[in-house]
Formats: sequence, structure tokens, C-alpha cells
Amino acid sequence: MSNNKNNPEIDDATGTQTTGHEWDGIKELNTPLPRWWLIIMYATIVWSVVYWVFMPSWPGINGYFKGTRNHSERANVDAAMLELQAMRSANSEKLLASKSLTDIENDPELLQFAMASGKAAFGDNCETCHGPGGQGAIGYPNLNDDVWLWGGTLEDIRTTIAYGIRAPHPKSRKSLMPAFGKTGILSGEQVNDLTSYVQYLAGEDDVNEEAVQRAAPLFKAQCSVCHSADGTGNRMFGAPNLTDREWLYGGDREAIKYTITNSRNGVMPSWDHRFDEATIASLAVYVHTLGGGEQE
Repeated sequence: MSNNKNNPEIDDATGTQTTGHEWDGIKELNTPLPRWWLIIMYATIVWSVVYWVFMPSWPGINGYFKGTRNHSERANVDAAMLELQAMRSANSEKLLASKSLTDIENDPELLQFAMASGKAAFGDNCETCHGPGGQGAIGYPNLNDDVWLWGGTLEDIRTTIAYGIRAPHPKSRKSLMPAFGKTGILSGEQVNDLTSYVQYLAGEDDVNEEAVQRAAPLFKAQCSVCHSADGTGNRMFGAPNLTDREWLYGGDREAIKYTITNSRNGVMPSWDHRFDEATIASLAVYVHTLGGGEQE
């Protein structure tokens, strides 16, 4: 059936005029769009024209049409950054002038600034090794406990962050444990005995007493200069306390034996080339407050 203005085709099922198009027996109805939809569509067209006039829009050969408002989101961002820098500058100066953590804690605004800045820097740079909450992993210190190889005061932490551990920085904290087995300083049997002695220091129950007795003079001659005679460590050398059952590389027999044989000399990079002093101070405050920081 043809469909024209004088003789429109009406669909029997719906009573709606068709467009005259048909596919596989299916006819297209000439249903008008809802009025609300048309109103919204026309409103968006009007809005776009108004936007073109007031806001940056059309590109040109030598630039673009800046609009009658001369609006620039880039300029707004620049202004906001300058305002933020000015605010940070004032807080940074106060932070650097603080003599101790107590000074910072007594200033709630300054403490909030230091924590926020430190947390952001930690998440961007330290989280990869130390974990999102500073919980650490095998070979990467846990920053939530109170075990500090080089000291846990605010100044100690600040120094470690700035100069690193065994980093190629002239002020980096340095220590070197010999690879006793690998270099032949100790024989395999002596390494085994010394492993038993370290387990004994850590309070392990099932330890070969004869091996402990044989290793006692070895420990005194080779290890006590750094770890001290009683095995409690020495922060001057970053030497761990062997009696506290806290292990950076694992405390089972195989891990201890590997450490004595091959040594462990992990590296933490220095950050003073990347961070300004205020950021380093903020990081120190953040790490100090993770759970194990010590007072001056």
C-alpha cells in the first residue's frame, strides 16, 4: 500500500501513520519524538551557541577564539598553584625552623601540613619498597615497629631519608658486613656453628649446644665489634640486634646461614637530590608517626 500525503497508510495494530518504509514485512511507524526530548535538544543547541560566544571555542589559524569572557583554565590552574606554593612556603619555613617533633606536634596546623605532605611523598616514592602502610617486606624495613638500625628519632630518620643507606652519597650511612663464607673467612662448618649461635642469641629452643660453644669465640672475634658482645647490635654501624627476633631478611636457619655466608648489604637511595628540605622534613615526620618513632 502506498503512503502519501493524500492517502497516508495507517498501521492496523497501533493506529499510527507509517513512513512507507518496510523491511521483511516490518513497517516503520512515523512516531513523532516526545516533546520533552525536542525541548532538551533545542535547549542544548541554544546553550552551545551561547557557550561559543562567551567561552574559548573555535580554533583559528593564529590561535583560537578566546570568548568574550576571556576565560583560561590554564591561567586558573597557574593562579591556584601560586596560591598553594605561597601557603606551602609559609608552612615549610615553620617546619624547617622547628627544633623537635614536640614543636611540630604543638602546632596542629603545621602537623597537619607535615603529615599530608609526607604522606603524599611517601606514596609516590617510598611505597614501592616499604609498602602502602610502611609495613615493609623481606629486605625492606618495617616502619611501623620500634626497630631502628640507625636510630628512630626525627633527626635520625631525616638523615636516613636525605642521605640514604650505602648510597653513592658522600654523607650516606655506610656499613659493610663481610661475606664470611663466600670469601673464605670462615669454613662451611664454622658458618653452620655461627648460624646456631645466632639462633641461640635469638632465643631459639632447639639449638645444638656444642655448636653454640664452638661458635662463641668465633662470634667474639668476627661479629662482636659490630653486633656487640651480647648480640644486641650497634646503631653506629647499623648492626642489627640479634636477640629481638626481628629479622629483615628472615630468621629461619637457612636465611641466617645465607646472610652469614653471602652477607646482606641492601641499599636505600638518598633523596636530597630529589626533595627539598621541607619535603624531607615532612617525610621524616610522617615516618616517625607511623608507629615506632623515638623521642629525641
